[in-house]
Amino acid sequence: MTATAPHIPVLLDEVIAGLAPTTGETHVDGTFGAGGYTRAILATGAKVIAFDRDPDAIVEGRTLEAENDGALILVPERFSRMVEALAERGVDQVDGVTLDIGVSSMQLDRAERGFSFQADGPLDMRMEQAGMSAADFVNEADETEIADVLFELGEEPRARRVARFIVAARPITRTGQLADVVRRALGHRPHEKKDPATRTFQAIRIHLNAELDELEQGLAAAERALRPGGRLAIVSFHSMEDRIVKRFLRTRSGATPAGSRHLPDARDAGPQPSFEAVAKPVRANDAEIARNPRSRSATLRVARRTAASAWGSSVSLTEGRQG
Repeated sequence: MTATAPHIPVLLDEVIAGLAPTTGETHVDGTFGAGGYTRAILATGAKVIAFDRDPDAIVEGRTLEAENDGALILVPERFSRMVEALAERGVDQVDGVTLDIGVSSMQLDRAERGFSFQADGPLDMRMEQAGMSAADFVNEADETEIADVLFELGEEPRARRVARFIVAARPITRTGQLADVVRRALGHRPHEKKDPATRTFQAIRIHLNAELDELEQGLAAAERALRPGGRLAIVSFHSMEDRIVKRFLRTRSGATPAGSRHLPDARDAGPQPSFEAVAKPVRANDAEIARNPRSRSATLRVARRTAASAWGSSVSLTEGRQG
């Protein structure tokens, strides 16, 4: 096994403590990336089936797969398809699922992937390296659609102004170019802590990769894939993701308001709780933030699968989404 991972996994110790993997178990790492969580799970003696929709992550992970002689299986799929992909490999249920939501460090750090404006590169942002690119979107979508995406997925309060500036600046083909357009629209002082382009880049990336839909489907898939007693660990990085995870776990654990003498108790009807909370949400401490600044906004939620049947995707998880 390779000695060190090229990037620092966020809340690694806490994720492994929540998953509690042991020898002989099988775990799903739904977001393989640079393999940080997978390496730590393998070190406990558990097997890992790791998913990633990014072809680069799969190619670069093949060495680790070969070194682990059957203990690691890499799957070039979205994690929302874990149930089908596991079945294709003869696996019915697993002991743990972990998901690290959003863009990976590998994607952010490579200018040619176009996810970040920290270094100029082609405006791409496609996790699967296929389909509509960010350049396609900003150059072809109408002003209203761009504004809606920025407001709903980036929580950008001045979305209409930013969209107007984007349309006026077309064609836009580079990350640095788009960042400059947003800064002109919103005003930017170099000493400001957060670059105003951050929200626009986040919104376009989430839109192109359908990340919130993928998260909702992935949570329902994990519910089906986990055996009774299996553990689910989710690391999210912004409020929209965390709202979806929080609502999923609250609903699936039966944490709904009690009834009154006028209304029946909603907990007495419908499916039985499929999850139970393991611990309170965990956030990075000062030491980890100093070591790994990307952990600043991370939230970890862990839950344990009960013996109840899976609910499937019948319950909407989008209530409370910014829009």
